[in-house]
Amino acid sequence: MAMIGNTDDHLAMARSDSAPRSGKPARSISLRRILGLAMAAFAGAGLLLLGIGYARFAAMIDAREPASTPRTDAIVVVTGGAQRVGDAMGLLGAERGRRLLISGVNEKTGREELAKLNPATRDLLACCVDLDYRARNTIGNAIEARRWLRRHGFRSLLVVTSNYHMPRTLAEFAHAMPGVELVAHPVVTEHIDTAGWWSRWSTIKVLVPEYAKYLVARLRSLVESDPETSRLSVIIGGRKPVSPKPADSLGPAAEKRTRLPGRHHHEG
Repeated sequence: MAMIGNTDDHLAMARSDSAPRSGKPARSISLRRILGLAMAAFAGAGLLLLGIGYARFAAMIDAREPASTPRTDAIVVVTGGAQRVGDAMGLLGAERGRRLLISGVNEKTGREELAKLNPATRDLLACCVDLDYRARNTIGNAIEARRWLRRHGFRSLLVVTSNYHMPRTLAEFAHAMPGVELVAHPVVTEHIDTAGWWSRWSTIKVLVPEYAKYLVARLRSLVESDPETSRLSVIIGGRKPVSPKPADSLGPAAEKRTRLPGRHHHEG
């Protein structure tokens, strides 16, 4: 049987039929590749920025305690270690502030327990120290410190906490008290060697979460007007930053007062 057309015509038709089918997958693969490269570039840039930010955060942490401390109206220490409270009491004794607030005290810890830890400061504890049992986290520390400053009319504050915790504490305090002069007094411990921020795992596992919390605090301050009334502070902290209980109903002294009526009634 005779063939219609020649071999070249058949090859041309085959090429024309296959061209549209092979073009679409090629374009699809090309788009996926571009999107993948773009996402990888964004992820790489994000990781680079986070790494640079972490390095800058680590550079903010003081490796040594200050040789001298200026005088301020008052002192606030954020609990989290006995050395913090001891340093704050020493600053109060050195008249670096007129009064001291110990914020975030455990409800079972009273003045007597603190005096046992710092026997030489018993008189200072009796006259010039206030205990805050309501603060539940660093946001709560800032809120309670603001209430305390307003109650006493203080305008400058010496902030005492661990060196790695200081950047976030200052960020929270500055957000809650924008008009107050804040002076940092970082407490340096031997447990965390901040010089090993990039090479020592024991340091990294403390600083990286703290850096993340610091970033959240800074970002939150951009969209939040007041941490005391903000729902965002509750969501981020997992609970209200300040206990809803009245201040005079917390602590060992309050517990003793609540037991007295029942004891008298039982004895009568």
